[in-house]
Amino acid sequence: MNSLRRLIPENRIWNTVPFLWVYEASLRQQETIGKQLLAGWCAAKGLNVQRSTDAEADRIIENRRVEIKFSTLWEFGFYNFKFQQLRHQNYDYAICLGISPFDAACWVLSKKILRSHVLGHTPQHAGRSGKDTFWLSVKAGKPPRWLRSCGGTLAAAYEIIRNW
Repeated sequence: MNSLRRLIPENRIWNTVPFLWVYEASLRQQETIGKQLLAGWCAAKGLNVQRSTDAEADRIIENRRVEIKFSTLWEFGFYNFKFQQLRHQNYDYAICLGISPFDAACWVLSKKILRSHVLGHTPQHAGRSGKDTFWLSVKAGKPPRWLRSCGGTLAAAYEIIRNW
């Protein structure tokens, strides 16, 4: 287990839910799973989804370049999602999908919103290497005020994507 990701040895609440297999996967595997879940969900909703032709975005959804970030809940007792490795790259939106034991949350953030609140503001690493990598921490059920217009539920995220 990744000790940075889990502050206690075992988060028992995950042991009884269908997404335990996701929670137990490595962070790298979780990121891949999250991209596949989100792309599949968008396709099932009838949205046009294609793989990006370069590493600057994960998918092209409805003709917009999209970076997909995924998180399970971190820090048992605090219930935070941590969307990692946000960078200044060539994408229009970041879609952040969070899975908790009994629910899913989803935010669609434009590059403008990311620049205003995340990119350049919340470094993921200390030192020189931390100047290009940022993360977004969201308390489950209590997102910051600026994030509320970006979705929060799958239904709200879908409406944003459908109407962009």
